[in-house]
Amino acid sequence: MTMNSVSTAPPAIETKVSWTPMIAIALGQVLMSFNVAALPVAMGGMVASFNVPPTTVATGIVMYSMLVAGFVMLGAKLNQRFGALVVFRAVVVLFGVAQVVMTFSPNAATMMTAQGMSGAAGAALVPSLVALIAENYRGSQQATALGALGSARAGAGVAAFLIGGVLGTFIGWRPVFGILIVLAGIVFMLSFTLKRDEPRPEVQIDIVGVILAAAAIVMISFGFNNLNRWGLAIATPGAPFDLAGFSPAPVLIVVGIMVGFAFVRWTYARQQAGKTPLLALEVIGSGQERAAVAAMFAVVALEAMLNFSVPLYIQIVQGRSPLATAIAMMPFNLTVFFSAMLIVKAYRRLTPRQIGRFGFALCTVALLWLAFVVRNDWSAGPVLVGLVLFGIGQGSLVTLLFNVLVTASPKELAGDVGSLRGTTNNLAAAVGTAVAGALMVGLLSSIVLTSIAGNPMLPPEMLAQVNLDSINFVSDDRLQGVLSATSATPEQVAEALRINAEARLRALKIGLVIMAGIAVLAIIPASRLPNYIPGEIPDPSPRRREKE
Repeated sequence: MTMNSVSTAPPAIETKVSWTPMIAIALGQVLMSFNVAALPVAMGGMVASFNVPPTTVATGIVMYSMLVAGFVMLGAKLNQRFGALVVFRAVVVLFGVAQVVMTFSPNAATMMTAQGMSGAAGAALVPSLVALIAENYRGSQQATALGALGSARAGAGVAAFLIGGVLGTFIGWRPVFGILIVLAGIVFMLSFTLKRDEPRPEVQIDIVGVILAAAAIVMISFGFNNLNRWGLAIATPGAPFDLAGFSPAPVLIVVGIMVGFAFVRWTYARQQAGKTPLLALEVIGSGQERAAVAAMFAVVALEAMLNFSVPLYIQIVQGRSPLATAIAMMPFNLTVFFSAMLIVKAYRRLTPRQIGRFGFALCTVALLWLAFVVRNDWSAGPVLVGLVLFGIGQGSLVTLLFNVLVTASPKELAGDVGSLRGTTNNLAAAVGTAVAGALMVGLLSSIVLTSIAGNPMLPPEMLAQVNLDSINFVSDDRLQGVLSATSATPEQVAEALRINAEARLRALKIGLVIMAGIAVLAIIPASRLPNYIPGEIPDPSPRRREKE
């Protein structure tokens, strides 16, 4: 952090400015958040339209998040070089074009291409939002604007689940994304209310840094996304190649992490040489700032895992409508929205460290509670309680951690903070979604294979007619259709349906327990967040302490 003391001079009177420009900024955030939140709601419709497994839809989410995370630092430099307002307008247009492709996509490959285009636009849009807030607002208005940005993200999730549920049930999934075409046009028109910032043509773009950062994030995201398909350790038949029998997926993850370290070393050397780095390392210069980044990664990954797991279970397993998914998830999304907006009021009474610990503790309790009470009806009261508790913790943490990073850095580094936030959030979303898919399918496969082994009602000759190498989440109707093409008797079909139903529920419960374990571990970085209340004299600068 960069605050070392509090001035004893009387505070200057703030000049309040219009909130109209904030509408354009908030709707820019809504564009991105609505798009990625609508994908899980549209999962059932896309699976039916494209005739693909649900993990393919998850790949679309990963594609978007991977592109944003990989190129958001480049986007930050483009904002600095050409001006945040110019870049903001250009990428809003690109986002609108991407949604045209998404709305009319004839197959899964086109859908993923559209999400890649949206990710490329989002990579420049994310840092422009922070830079435009820093340009248009100061003091308490800036803190409120940052909170509003977090609320816009949560509010877009609420809208995506509600609108996506209604349209997906009664019309189809395509109009859900068609709305974003119109919204992009509205945001473009509202952008003319924003204050124009000055471009800085002297800002250099570190091409080597761009390649290293993008390569690291793509390899990590791609590796996690293919853990289940290529194998966690030993290569499966679905792997494109093997390394002495080992799966290429974990190797990609390890190599990606190593390339990430190479990027940090390269950036440090470039900064020492007086050249413009792709990311100003000052934004992660202290232990408290690095802790905020680690905690932000954890909470966004947990949100992505839950947002994938719940629609998967409701739409694919239970065969219910997108509207049912929206209703089931509405308590969670509404709670995230209000928590993100109201947590700012707690900053006068609680320190970031206290809020961080409490938030992750609440997420842990909520996930354990969900694992204990979840049955086959997500509308049950106890399940709603768990979703609300998780929403309170998640919404509070996202806004808190973003504020910690922004207030720790000067205005001129706002773009770097925005790119760091975008990289962290989207890499976490990609990894969280990919891990959730691999985890759930892996657990399901293990439980099913264990249950059918030696089961006298399911003889080997009948099982040989079913492809057990690609077990995935399917509804009872679809499984019954597969079994009807075999020699299975009605009794054997009933037994297979029973095993599959129990395995799906057990996989979900175990997955929720594992998520709770991640939330517990996240309390460690949360314990390193700043431990002072604004207005009080903070602890000595962590950077100074580290030097001492």
